[in-house]
Amino acid sequence: MYVKKALINIDYTNDFVANDGKLTCGEPGQAIESKVVSLTNEFIEAGDYVVFAIDAHEAADSNHPEFSLFPTHNIIGTSGRELYGRLAEVYQKNKEKHNVYFIDKTRYSAFAGTDLEIKLRERAIDELHIIGVCTDICVLHTAVDAYNKGFKMVIHQDAVASFNSTGHEWALGHFEHTLGSTVI
Repeated sequence: MYVKKALINIDYTNDFVANDGKLTCGEPGQAIESKVVSLTNEFIEAGDYVVFAIDAHEAADSNHPEFSLFPTHNIIGTSGRELYGRLAEVYQKNKEKHNVYFIDKTRYSAFAGTDLEIKLRERAIDELHIIGVCTDICVLHTAVDAYNKGFKMVIHQDAVASFNSTGHEWALGHFEHTLGSTVI
């Protein structure tokens, strides 16, 4: 039986990856670019559902809980919110395809306050492949929600990164040993 799967690209933007990004993973984030791009192309070409789940924040939203913890980032209308590097080209080339979907998210999890679950259920998707940044923040919280919603998960270890190497390693273990994800 064919398993319907989706690729969830999380926050691979200039603010999270570029050297001058507001909340950058820097070199670890840049080192996964080739894998992020190749997986995205692979899933799009196979006709699998590909979701770009990207932080969208308002500059004037001083009440947002993240801004007491982290510098302001991924502000709507800024270059910091644009997809990083070659992933931006992949998205531009494929954004009109029926299997490519871009969602704005305002919380760590791609499920919180979005229609992601509805889109996945409409397509009878059972397995999520999760990539992007930051491993121990938005990738982790998306995975926890996916687990609680009953999705199988695959985390691509060479396509996730964080600015916190300890948190990154902890999250990889948590995906496998607590959430039952396959980490490859």
